[in-house]
Amino acid sequence: MTADHPERASEAFFGRRRGKRLRPQQLAALEKALEALRLDLGPPAPRDLASLFSEAVDSVRLEIGFGGGEHFLHEATRLERTGFIGVEPFVNGMAKLAAQLDGQEPGNIRLYDDDATRLLDWLPAGSIAGIDLLYPDPWPKKKHWKRRFVSPANLERFARVMRPGARFRFASDIDTYVNWTLQHCRAHTDFEWQAESAEDWHTPYEGWPGTRYEAKALREGRRPAYLTFMRR
Repeated sequence: MTADHPERASEAFFGRRRGKRLRPQQLAALEKALEALRLDLGPPAPRDLASLFSEAVDSVRLEIGFGGGEHFLHEATRLERTGFIGVEPFVNGMAKLAAQLDGQEPGNIRLYDDDATRLLDWLPAGSIAGIDLLYPDPWPKKKHWKRRFVSPANLERFARVMRPGARFRFASDIDTYVNWTLQHCRAHTDFEWQAESAEDWHTPYEGWPGTRYEAKALREGRRPAYLTFMRR
Protein backbone atom coordinates (compact mmCIF):
# COMPACT_ATOMS: atom_id res chain seq x y z
CA MET A 1 0.00 0.00 0.00
CA THR A 2 1.22 3.52 -0.79
CA ALA A 3 -0.11 6.94 0.14
CA ASP A 4 -0.82 7.67 -3.52
CA HIS A 5 -2.75 4.48 -4.22
CA PRO A 6 -3.99 2.75 -1.05
CA GLU A 7 -5.20 -0.77 -1.59
CA ARG A 8 -8.90 -1.38 -2.23
CA ALA A 9 -10.87 -3.79 -0.10
CA SER A 10 -11.91 -6.96 -1.87
CA GLU A 11 -15.53 -6.18 -0.93
CA ALA A 12 -17.38 -2.94 -1.58
CA PHE A 13 -17.93 -0.55 1.32
CA PHE A 14 -21.58 -0.21 0.31
CA GLY A 15 -24.30 -2.85 0.34
CA ARG A 16 -26.90 -3.49 -2.32
CA ARG A 17 -26.96 -1.29 -5.42
CA ARG A 18 -30.72 -1.30 -5.99
CA GLY A 19 -33.95 -1.31 -3.99
CA LYS A 20 -37.48 -1.19 -5.33
CA ARG A 21 -37.86 -0.96 -9.08
CA LEU A 22 -38.00 2.67 -10.21
CA ARG A 23 -41.10 4.01 -11.91
CA PRO A 24 -40.62 5.38 -15.46
CA GLN A 25 -40.82 8.98 -14.20
CA GLN A 26 -38.18 8.31 -11.54
CA LEU A 27 -35.93 6.57 -14.04
CA ALA A 28 -36.23 9.46 -16.49
CA ALA A 29 -35.33 12.00 -13.78
CA LEU A 30 -32.37 9.89 -12.69
CA GLU A 31 -31.03 9.53 -16.22
CA LYS A 32 -31.38 13.26 -16.84
CA ALA A 33 -29.56 14.16 -13.62
CA LEU A 34 -26.69 11.76 -14.25
CA GLU A 35 -26.35 12.81 -17.88
CA ALA A 36 -25.93 16.42 -16.83
CA LEU A 37 -24.03 16.10 -13.55
CA ARG A 38 -22.20 12.76 -13.37
CA LEU A 39 -18.42 12.96 -13.15
CA ASP A 40 -16.43 11.11 -15.79
CA LEU A 41 -13.31 9.59 -14.26
CA GLY A 42 -11.92 8.62 -17.65
CA PRO A 43 -9.83 11.75 -18.30
CA PRO A 44 -7.34 12.88 -15.62
CA ALA A 45 -8.81 15.15 -12.97
CA PRO A 46 -8.32 18.87 -13.63
CA ARG A 47 -5.72 20.55 -11.46
CA ASP A 48 -8.35 23.10 -10.41
CA LEU A 49 -11.58 21.33 -9.44
CA ALA A 50 -13.52 24.59 -9.80
CA SER A 51 -13.49 23.91 -13.55
CA LEU A 52 -15.84 20.94 -12.99
CA PHE A 53 -18.71 23.28 -12.09
CA SER A 54 -20.79 25.55 -14.32
CA GLU A 55 -20.98 28.21 -11.60
CA ALA A 56 -17.98 29.92 -10.01
CA VAL A 57 -16.94 28.23 -6.75
CA ASP A 58 -14.22 29.08 -4.25
CA SER A 59 -13.72 25.60 -2.79
CA VAL A 60 -14.95 22.04 -3.21
CA ARG A 61 -16.43 19.65 -0.65
CA LEU A 62 -17.28 15.96 -0.90
CA GLU A 63 -20.17 14.02 0.64
CA ILE A 64 -19.82 10.24 0.57
CA GLY A 65 -23.04 8.22 0.67
CA PHE A 66 -25.59 11.05 0.71
CA GLY A 67 -28.61 8.74 1.03
CA GLY A 68 -31.67 10.64 -0.17
CA GLY A 69 -29.65 13.83 -0.64
CA GLU A 70 -31.35 15.97 2.04
CA HIS A 71 -28.15 17.25 3.61
CA PHE A 72 -26.25 17.38 0.32
CA LEU A 73 -28.77 19.66 -1.41
CA HIS A 74 -29.31 21.74 1.72
CA GLU A 75 -25.59 22.52 1.90
CA ALA A 76 -25.33 23.20 -1.83
CA THR A 77 -28.21 25.67 -1.58
CA ARG A 78 -26.88 27.28 1.60
CA LEU A 79 -23.31 27.69 0.31
CA GLU A 80 -23.62 28.77 -3.31
CA ARG A 81 -19.92 29.61 -3.69
CA THR A 82 -18.89 26.10 -2.65
CA GLY A 83 -18.79 23.23 -5.12
CA PHE A 84 -20.18 19.92 -3.88
CA ILE A 85 -19.44 16.45 -5.18
CA GLY A 86 -21.97 13.88 -3.99
CA VAL A 87 -21.32 10.14 -4.04
CA GLU A 88 -24.15 7.61 -3.80
CA PRO A 89 -23.87 4.13 -5.38
CA PHE A 90 -27.37 3.10 -4.24
CA VAL A 91 -29.56 3.70 -7.30
CA ASN A 92 -32.70 4.48 -5.31
CA GLY A 93 -30.86 7.07 -3.22
CA MET A 94 -29.59 8.81 -6.34
CA ALA A 95 -33.14 8.68 -7.73
CA LYS A 96 -34.45 10.44 -4.59
CA LEU A 97 -31.98 13.25 -5.14
CA ALA A 98 -32.90 13.46 -8.83
CA ALA A 99 -36.57 13.86 -7.85
CA GLN A 100 -35.65 16.74 -5.55
CA LEU A 101 -33.77 18.43 -8.38
CA ASP A 102 -37.02 18.35 -10.39
CA GLY A 103 -35.22 18.85 -13.67
CA GLN A 104 -32.94 21.61 -12.39
CA GLU A 105 -29.16 21.41 -12.72
CA PRO A 106 -27.52 23.41 -9.89
CA GLY A 107 -24.24 24.85 -11.07
CA ASN A 108 -22.36 24.00 -7.89
CA ILE A 109 -22.97 20.24 -7.69
CA ARG A 110 -21.59 17.15 -9.42
CA LEU A 111 -22.56 13.52 -8.85
CA TYR A 112 -20.81 10.16 -8.80
CA ASP A 113 -22.74 6.89 -8.57
CA ASP A 114 -19.99 4.33 -7.98
CA ASP A 115 -17.30 3.37 -5.46
CA ALA A 116 -16.10 6.48 -3.60
CA THR A 117 -12.55 5.09 -3.38
CA ARG A 118 -12.23 5.38 -7.15
CA LEU A 119 -13.22 9.03 -6.97
CA LEU A 120 -10.81 9.67 -4.10
CA ASP A 121 -7.95 8.12 -6.08
CA TRP A 122 -8.88 10.30 -9.09
CA LEU A 123 -8.97 13.61 -7.24
CA PRO A 124 -5.83 15.78 -7.14
CA ALA A 125 -3.84 16.03 -3.92
CA GLY A 126 -4.89 18.87 -1.62
CA SER A 127 -7.99 19.71 -3.66
CA ILE A 128 -10.83 19.14 -1.17
CA ALA A 129 -11.98 21.59 1.54
CA GLY A 130 -14.10 19.09 3.45
CA ILE A 131 -15.45 15.54 3.49
CA ASP A 132 -18.78 14.50 5.02
CA LEU A 133 -19.54 10.87 5.89
CA LEU A 134 -22.98 10.95 7.50
CA TYR A 135 -24.74 7.88 8.87
CA PRO A 136 -22.73 5.36 6.83
CA ASP A 137 -23.56 1.68 6.92
CA PRO A 138 -22.09 0.54 10.29
CA TRP A 139 -21.53 -3.07 9.23
CA PRO A 140 -22.17 -4.19 12.85
CA LYS A 141 -20.98 -7.79 12.56
CA LYS A 142 -17.28 -8.22 13.31
CA LYS A 143 -16.71 -10.25 10.15
CA HIS A 144 -17.91 -7.22 8.14
CA TRP A 145 -15.84 -4.54 9.92
CA LYS A 146 -13.39 -4.53 7.01
CA ARG A 147 -16.23 -3.04 4.94
CA ARG A 148 -16.58 0.02 7.16
CA PHE A 149 -15.61 3.07 5.14
CA VAL A 150 -13.46 4.52 7.91
CA SER A 151 -10.25 2.52 7.68
CA PRO A 152 -6.49 3.21 7.63
CA ALA A 153 -6.47 2.93 3.82
CA ASN A 154 -9.36 5.35 3.34
CA LEU A 155 -8.01 7.82 5.88
CA GLU A 156 -4.85 7.84 3.75
CA ARG A 157 -7.05 8.69 0.79
CA PHE A 158 -8.73 11.47 2.77
CA ALA A 159 -5.41 12.89 3.92
CA ARG A 160 -4.06 12.97 0.37
CA VAL A 161 -6.99 14.86 -1.18
CA MET A 162 -7.78 17.21 1.73
CA ARG A 163 -5.98 20.51 1.98
CA PRO A 164 -4.53 21.61 5.33
CA GLY A 165 -7.31 22.94 7.56
CA ALA A 166 -10.01 20.93 5.77
CA ARG A 167 -12.58 19.14 7.93
CA PHE A 168 -13.67 15.51 7.91
CA ARG A 169 -17.13 15.27 9.48
CA PHE A 170 -18.61 11.96 10.59
CA ALA A 171 -22.10 11.45 12.04
CA SER A 172 -23.62 8.21 13.32
CA ASP A 173 -26.05 6.89 15.90
CA ILE A 174 -24.14 3.60 16.31
CA ASP A 175 -21.84 3.83 19.34
CA THR A 176 -19.44 1.13 18.16
CA TYR A 177 -18.87 2.89 14.82
CA VAL A 178 -18.46 6.27 16.53
CA ASN A 179 -15.79 4.79 18.80
CA TRP A 180 -14.20 3.00 15.83
CA THR A 181 -13.96 6.26 13.88
CA LEU A 182 -12.61 8.20 16.83
CA GLN A 183 -9.91 5.60 17.46
CA HIS A 184 -8.86 5.37 13.82
CA CYS A 185 -8.72 9.14 13.27
CA ARG A 186 -6.86 9.83 16.51
CA ALA A 187 -4.33 7.19 15.52
CA HIS A 188 -3.69 8.94 12.18
CA THR A 189 -1.07 11.67 12.38
CA ASP A 190 -2.77 13.86 9.74
CA PHE A 191 -6.06 14.32 11.64
CA GLU A 192 -6.86 16.25 14.80
CA TRP A 193 -10.16 15.82 16.69
CA GLN A 194 -11.86 19.19 17.13
CA ALA A 195 -13.99 18.53 20.24
CA GLU A 196 -13.35 20.96 23.11
CA SER A 197 -16.03 19.81 25.55
CA ALA A 198 -17.99 16.67 26.40
CA GLU A 199 -21.07 17.98 24.60
CA ASP A 200 -19.34 18.93 21.34
CA TRP A 201 -19.76 15.55 19.75
CA HIS A 202 -23.50 15.56 20.47
CA THR A 203 -24.02 19.02 18.96
CA PRO A 204 -25.16 19.04 15.30
CA TYR A 205 -23.12 20.92 12.74
CA GLU A 206 -23.83 24.52 11.80
CA GLY A 207 -26.85 24.76 9.51
CA TRP A 208 -27.65 21.09 10.12
CA PRO A 209 -30.99 20.19 8.46
CA GLY A 210 -31.24 16.67 9.87
CA THR A 211 -31.61 13.52 7.77
CA ARG A 212 -34.15 10.73 7.57
CA TYR A 213 -31.60 8.35 9.12
CA GLU A 214 -31.13 10.69 12.05
CA ALA A 215 -34.90 11.01 12.52
CA LYS A 216 -35.21 7.23 12.64
CA ALA A 217 -32.41 6.98 15.21
CA LEU A 218 -34.07 9.54 17.45
CA ARG A 219 -37.43 7.78 17.19
CA GLU A 220 -35.75 4.54 18.26
CA GLY A 221 -33.98 6.17 21.19
CA ARG A 222 -30.41 6.37 19.85
CA ARG A 223 -28.41 9.56 20.38
CA PRO A 224 -26.42 10.69 17.34
CA ALA A 225 -22.81 11.76 17.56
CA TYR A 226 -21.15 14.37 15.34
CA LEU A 227 -17.36 14.13 15.05
CA THR A 228 -15.11 16.66 13.32
CA PHE A 229 -11.45 16.11 12.46
CA MET A 230 -9.16 18.74 10.97
CA ARG A 231 -6.55 17.89 8.37
CA ARG A 232 -3.23 19.07 9.79
